[in-house]
This record gives sequence, C-alpha cells and structure tokens, in this order.
Amino acid sequence: MDVHEYQAKEILASHGVDIPPGTVAFSPDQAVYAATELGGSHWVVKAQIHAGARGKAGGVKLCRTYHEVQQAARDLLGKRLVTAQTGPEGKPVQRVYVEVADPFEREIYLGYVLDRKLERVRVIASKHGGMEIEEIAKNTPDELLQVIVEPAVGLQQFQARELAFQLGLNIKQVSRAVKTIMGAYRAFRDNDATMLEINPLVVTKDDKVLALDAKMSFDDNALFRRRNVVDMNDPSQSDPREAQAAEHSLNYIGLDGEIGCIVNGAGLAMATMDMIKHAGGNPANFLDVGGGASPERVATAFRLVLSDRRVKVVLVNIFAGINRCDWVAQGVVDAVRAEKIEGVPLVVRLAGTNVEAGKKIITESGIPIIQADTLAEAADKAVAAYKGAK
Repeated sequence: MDVHEYQAKEILASHGVDIPPGTVAFSPDQAVYAATELGGSHWVVKAQIHAGARGKAGGVKLCRTYHEVQQAARDLLGKRLVTAQTGPEGKPVQRVYVEVADPFEREIYLGYVLDRKLERVRVIASKHGGMEIEEIAKNTPDELLQVIVEPAVGLQQFQARELAFQLGLNIKQVSRAVKTIMGAYRAFRDNDATMLEINPLVVTKDDKVLALDAKMSFDDNALFRRRNVVDMNDPSQSDPREAQAAEHSLNYIGLDGEIGCIVNGAGLAMATMDMIKHAGGNPANFLDVGGGASPERVATAFRLVLSDRRVKVVLVNIFAGINRCDWVAQGVVDAVRAEKIEGVPLVVRLAGTNVEAGKKIITESGIPIIQADTLAEAADKAVAAYKGAK
C-alpha cells in the first residue's frame, strides 16, 4: 500500500524528522487559504498522486503570489497526471500539497528498503539528491552509500553519524542529519514499511536538514495492525477492479492483454499466464480466486475479468484440492447465465476433486464452453479462440 507525500511527511514528523511547513488542499480556494496561513513569500504547490517524477511532468509548481498558488491548484486539481512511473493512463489529482518554499544549499538522497535477499533493512544515501535512484546508481555508482541494519539491534547512532560524515556535512549539520536518519528508520520500522524514500533531503543556509519530499510503501500483510496507515488509503489511486477484488478476498492485478484468467492458486495463476504467452497470446490479468472457489466467488471473478473491455477470451483453470470441480463448474455456468455472457469465448480446464462431475455439469449446461484436459491445451485453445474472434 502506498500513501501520498503529505501523509508520509506526517508519519516522518511524528518520529522526529523535520519537514517544511505545509498543508493539503482540495480546491484552489483552500490552496490560497493554506498559503496565507503558512506565511512566507514563496510556495510550492504539489500534485498528490501515488507516483514519483511529478516535477518532470509538471506536477510541482513554484509560486510567488497567492494568485499563482490559486492558478497552480486550478491547473492540477481534477486532472490526470502522467509521469514516468504512472504509465500512459496517469493518476487522478484530487488534492494538492501547499508547502513553504525556503531556499536551500544542498540536496541529498536518503532511502530505506527491505532487502528480501538479505532479510535486512538496507539504508541507501547519496550526495546527489533530486535524481531518481536509478539515475544515481547509473551515473555515480561509486558514490552510493549503504548500511545494512542488523535487526537484533536496529540502526545505531554511530552508523547514522558515519553516514552523515560520508555525505560531507559539517558538525552542526551532522547532528541534525543523525536525528533525521534515526527518525526515518524508526518510521520505517514501526509502521511495517517496505520502502521509504526522502528525495531530496535538503540542507538549508542555516544548517537545517529537512525532508523536502517523501515517499512510503507499506507491507499489505501487516496492515491489520497498522490502522493509522490503513486510514491513509486513497482508493482513487488504485485500479477500481483491484479494490473490488479485495472486498471479495480475490487477488486481482490488471494487465494489458486480451485473454482473461480465472485461476485458483497464485503459482498456478502465474503458470497459466506463462503458458498463454508461450502459446502466442497475452494475459489480461492475474486473478487468484483462492482455496474457497465457491460459485459466488467464481461469479464475482467473471464480473471483474469482463469489466475489462480488452478481454476477448476467458480462460478458467482450476486444480481442485480443497475446492471441488463440481462447485467451480456450477459457478461458471451460473456466472455465464447471470451475466448473460455472449460473444466472449470461454475455455475451461478442470482437474482434481470431482473433476468428472464438474465436466458433466458443463457439458449438460448447453452453454458453448470449450473444455480442455491440460494447461497447455487450455492455453492453445484460448489463443486460437482469440485469433478466431479477431
């Protein structure tokens, strides 16, 4: 789960990280009011979306007057911002963050990631802030500073201090940078984050160290104990199909293919997608209906898959262990009748518990369902059906 910049900054501030004064706004008038309340003579109006590279896409605007603040908010709100990280469809801008723009002398990169290979938190820093980490790694790889955190003791003060000195900070700046590095680590650890990026972390003329931007992602599996994070969720930034799937305990991820997939088990779902590619087609989604593929869940899965207008064929691949093939088959038949699915070829492969009973239900339904005995056969038939439907 991702959060907006201003929400990430709220979390950081609660752990002792200094941030510039700022306020979120949902309308141009609120943005102007926020600027007047914040004071100062320069402000930055930032589009709030779950993606980076906003500045290059025109989502960050420097303003010198209240009128410019109002115009910047008007230009951003209600639009879809397309950045290098959103894809061509972009993300809707429903709120902006108005922040005091004070001058600064240096930009630094500071990031925390969960290194799954090492099973440790990795702290990454660079003297070159304001760039994407990929650019930093490509252009100045030797200047990347890294610290591996031992989970038994956590990030230590001396490690943060060494990192601050390596970044070329003076004595006064080092003490404030250590406070920031340690506070950001606690924010990462205490909220079950998987990624925290402060880019840039800036040093001002009076030696303050401020998080000018912030990006955080959290472990979905830990959200049950992080209600403060769950409350920050913005559904507008997610695929509505994924949100609907989550409500029914289905695992759905939309892709850009034409063959919709309904499968039980994440591993089998990935294998099904691979077989479709191997057969010359393109999967339209990843969808795992889980172990309890009841007729109701299968019907819901059909609605999700068919809500994508690019889907021309649906492939159902069920290996029944905990499930029963006759349950799934009945769910498929009920879904086709209830949704009045016409003009979309349907390929079904069933294997496992009560497979013969399941095949009988499909055969006797009178619905023109294409049956297959193996995954490879199902993929071939689905691709053939797609090519025939074009």
